[in-house]
Amino acid sequence: MIRSVSTLLIGMAILLAGSGLLGTALGLRAAHEAFDPARTGVLMAGYFVGFVAGYWICPPIIRRVGFVRAFAAFAAMTATVSIAYSLYVQPVPWFALRIVNGIGLVGIYMVIESWLGAHAGDARGRVLAAYMTMNMLGLAAGQALVDLYPIEETTLFAIAAGLFCLGLMPIALTPLVEPARIESASVRIVKIYRTSPTGFVGGLISGMVSGGFWSLAAVYAVGVGALPGDVAIAIAAAVLGGAAFQAPIGWLSSRTDRRIVLTVVAVVAGLSLTGVWLVGEWAPGRLPFATFAFGAVGFAIYGLSVAQTQERFAAGDSLEATKGLLLVHGIGAIVAPMIMGVLMRGLGPGAFPIAMASLCIVLAVFCAWRIRIEPPVPVADRGPFVPVNESSPAAAQLDPRSHTD
Repeated sequence: MIRSVSTLLIGMAILLAGSGLLGTALGLRAAHEAFDPARTGVLMAGYFVGFVAGYWICPPIIRRVGFVRAFAAFAAMTATVSIAYSLYVQPVPWFALRIVNGIGLVGIYMVIESWLGAHAGDARGRVLAAYMTMNMLGLAAGQALVDLYPIEETTLFAIAAGLFCLGLMPIALTPLVEPARIESASVRIVKIYRTSPTGFVGGLISGMVSGGFWSLAAVYAVGVGALPGDVAIAIAAAVLGGAAFQAPIGWLSSRTDRRIVLTVVAVVAGLSLTGVWLVGEWAPGRLPFATFAFGAVGFAIYGLSVAQTQERFAAGDSLEATKGLLLVHGIGAIVAPMIMGVLMRGLGPGAFPIAMASLCIVLAVFCAWRIRIEPPVPVADRGPFVPVNESSPAAAQLDPRSHTD
């Protein structure tokens, strides 16, 4: 099964290498151009605006023209935007480009994830694990390209565009038959909170933390004196930390009340972000050690929140609940960079990790409160933990827990 979908996985890894390179290059270029941190937070949040809007914009396009043509259009759009960033280095054009960038990338995710879900069959767990692994490797590999050329040149943006085009090739040439259909996202936010308050708040805060990290981590690192190469290593370390520790944390959460594990993870994430602040103040060159610790626990919050939410819903509703929680996550990712950028402008770069640490502590306190007033999910009703991707609603089709055929 993995061999049969290998062209999709390889193409996606190449695309995400370009996406990882582009995201870091944008943060570094914004810092190089001395963009105001508040404006940088807003323009970087534009990506998540487009990402959420794409939940409704992309499915009709895919249904109308088919998966291959839609994928080619989304990849070409993203490649064009990558070059345009280097041609119009101003906050307002960048904000518009970030929105288009987000729409294009969520469209790419939808195509790949729908394709994988349609062909995974009973091997959903293995396909999802392979997909997550290739995603993490692609994002980390993109960071290795950041220090190849000066950030003030157009070269890095051209390389990112080239990777988007290169990733198109194995997917456009895949022999796999297209899926029969793709569905638009449905929104059930209020019901998610009523049924699983802990999962809802965990999804929201995980979006705020990860959205803040992907938007402003490079700006923060440059602000405390890190070199571009060190910035790329620090971001790659966070990705690798998340890849290494999601499964062990999930294994532990399957054997106890997930809210307890989520509380502990949130506290440790808050402490690790405090460590990021201390290292940034005193030894910026050692940021990768601190970001690795953050990634190990911080990137597990969303997966734990999804697992907690699914366990509170009936089997027939868990798929739609997962899609709704992804929207909640996206809303958090839109709001957080805007707020953090304002804080960085008023209080300095150190406000960035402190703000994220504060969010993690808020989550820990909320989880502890819910543990006090609400009984845990019975042991017999607890399902296995599955690492999930914060990408598109179509990714829920790969989750074996939400498959109801």
